Parts: sequence; C-alpha cells; structure tokens
Amino acid sequence: MSRPLPAHPPVDATDSAGAAAPALELRKLTVRHGGVEALARVSATLHAGEITCVLGENGSGKSTLVSVLSGLRRHDEGKLLIGGTPRHFRSPRQARAAGIATVWQDLAVAPLLSVWRNFFLGAEPTRGVWPLRRLDLARARETTVRAMARVGVLGLDPDQPASALQAGERQSLSVARALHFGARALVIDEPTTPITLARQTLFGQAVLAARAEGLAVVLVTNNPRYAHLIGDRFLLLAGGQVAGHLTRDDVDADVLTALMAGGEELTTLTSALTALHPELGER
Repeated sequence: MSRPLPAHPPVDATDSAGAAAPALELRKLTVRHGGVEALARVSATLHAGEITCVLGENGSGKSTLVSVLSGLRRHDEGKLLIGGTPRHFRSPRQARAAGIATVWQDLAVAPLLSVWRNFFLGAEPTRGVWPLRRLDLARARETTVRAMARVGVLGLDPDQPASALQAGERQSLSVARALHFGARALVIDEPTTPITLARQTLFGQAVLAARAEGLAVVLVTNNPRYAHLIGDRFLLLAGGQVAGHLTRDDVDADVLTALMAGGEELTTLTSALTALHPELGER
C-alpha cells in the first residue's frame, strides 16, 4: 500500500556551485529497449512552480520518460537529479519517497472503495494510542473534502464510491493527494480517452493549483493548444531525442500546433480556464 510521502529537502536547495538546484533535471538520459534507444541523451531542466509540457508523436519517447520519472523503468545512462541529488529509482515506491507523484493515463482507483479511502490508501489518520488506536473517520472525511476543494472540486461527498467520480474528478483526486502528502513534483500522463469540456476544465484547475503550490509539473500531452494554454515550458520529443526546448515567449499556440502537426481547436476550453484564472490571458 502507498504510504505518505516523507518530508523532502526544499526544492530550492543549492547545487555545488551555490546556485538554486532545479526540482528535476535530466542530463543526457538514455534508456534502451534491447538495441533500440527509446530515449537518447535527453537533457531538460524542470523548475518548481512551473508546468513543463512534454509533446511528441506516438513513439517519440514520452511514455518512456514517464516510466523513468515514476520509477517503473531504470535509465541506462545519464543522470536524473532531484533537487540536485542524482537518483536511480528501482521502484515506484522509491520515486514516491523522493517526492515524485504520478497521475496515470488509466486513472487507476479502487472503484468500490469510498473517495476518502482512495485519497489515503493505507495512510489513514488515526486517534488514540496503541492498543486503543482507531481510525479517525471524521478527520479522514474532512481532510479529503478540504484537499479536493483545494484543487477546485467542491461539494464532494467523501463517502461515495470512487466509481461515481467523473474522469476529471479522478485525476483531480490524484493531484489533491500529491499536494496533501508533500510531493515536490507531479508527473501527469494525459489520458487518451476523451473527457468532457467541463471535466477537462476541472482538471486544468487542479494542474494550475499544483503549480501555484510550487510543484514542478510535468504534463505529457498530444494536444499542443491545451499545452500552450497552461504550460510555461515545452519539451518536444521526436524519435527518443529532444527536438526542442521552448517557452510561451518563444511560440504562440498556432506555431506550437504547426510544430506538432495537429491538435484540435480549444476555444471554449480556453475561455473557461481563462475566466477561472485571468492570469492565463496575460501570459
């Protein structure tokens, strides 16, 4: 079972040169599947309080990158640094312990368990002392409701089964849990199954909340217009290599879409998120 994330060194820890170390850094990261390089000497700097969108066609290396960051796959060469410290994860548990939370494509939840049970997943609050220690139901429910409101999900019934949540709400649950348990970085593998505009807007709020809390957010997506709406930086992958490092000052949404050779118009979504977060229209 998952356990609460331990306290982590501050994300603005300094490196050997005395400069502020980034939350996540990749240095010439290489991953091989047999004789094929799924990632080839990929370098990127991912800062706290920023959303870095990773874009690329199928087979570009996006899923492999998620696997490395989440601890599912060890890299073969290069370095992965967390707050300036090199790490080589052997399991997802080690990645979580280092402060990296992952929101998966399949939106995995225990559907028959309540929302608050899914929120805590083995880290339930208790009261009393051993051998009379018992589950603190009131605090568990209250904490879940408060944490979900923090990412924009209001009026939640924490006792309802997780299966009753919509896709955007399940994603938001994962973000809320990461914030509550002290993650320093959030890796989001965007779902391939389409979700409604309202749910996509809701999830956008959760992502922006994570950025506002100072997390380094890594959003893997195939949608350049959505990426340009909420992203601060863009890492373009092609054939397992870095095809470009861009910022919102470097490209507009049309240019980013042209670079990706696709993407749907998201005018309605843009309006919805901009109304909720006016600063998006000023960036």
